[in-house]
Amino acid sequence: MSAIRLLVLGAVRQHGRAHGYQVRNDLEYWGAHEWSNAKPGSIYHALKQMEKQGLLHAHETAPSTVGGPPRTEYEVTGKGTEEYFLLLRDSLTAYDQKSDVLAAALGFIVDLEREEALRLLHDRVRAIQEWRKAVTEYYTPQDGPGQLGHIGEIMNLWVHSADADAQWTRDLIRRIEGGAYTFAGEGEPFMGVHAVLAEGETNPYATGKRHPGDER
Repeated sequence: MSAIRLLVLGAVRQHGRAHGYQVRNDLEYWGAHEWSNAKPGSIYHALKQMEKQGLLHAHETAPSTVGGPPRTEYEVTGKGTEEYFLLLRDSLTAYDQKSDVLAAALGFIVDLEREEALRLLHDRVRAIQEWRKAVTEYYTPQDGPGQLGHIGEIMNLWVHSADADAQWTRDLIRRIEGGAYTFAGEGEPFMGVHAVLAEGETNPYATGKRHPGDER
């Protein structure tokens, strides 16, 4: 499962309509370029591909203010909304050792209702437990990695990571059950330091200068 589709759909959806530079700017502001494959080329490619797939609708707007061609603003379609929530739910419950997928889902978890988010996180704990059980059919943690030579260190890492992930997920469940965060249907969404950037707002975490092509 790739995080880029979820990240791009979610970023566009938060704006209502957004052009490529806005999406890139938001994802860099969240640090997604550090922990996922959300690099500029991947973002623009994902926008164009999802437009072709009917997940995004492209609106051609006024010419670029920096001298480039007319920029394109994207809007999530009904099909795109269905895909977005499918990806979000799958990303919260899947356990495949890819932290970028979970990180992407956490960035949009409050788009779900609180009870559904809790149910999905409980499903995640069960998925981790099932995955761990499958690994330990071949590797017994209490015997140490030496039983498989140095290759055992890989399984040792997997099991320790799974245990830590399960505990972190249980802690998150407790925080949400305790009333943390504002979920769908509970009021105005969070608009603090990690909200979307306003048009023209400076991004302190941008990886490079703005170019005419960035407004595609």
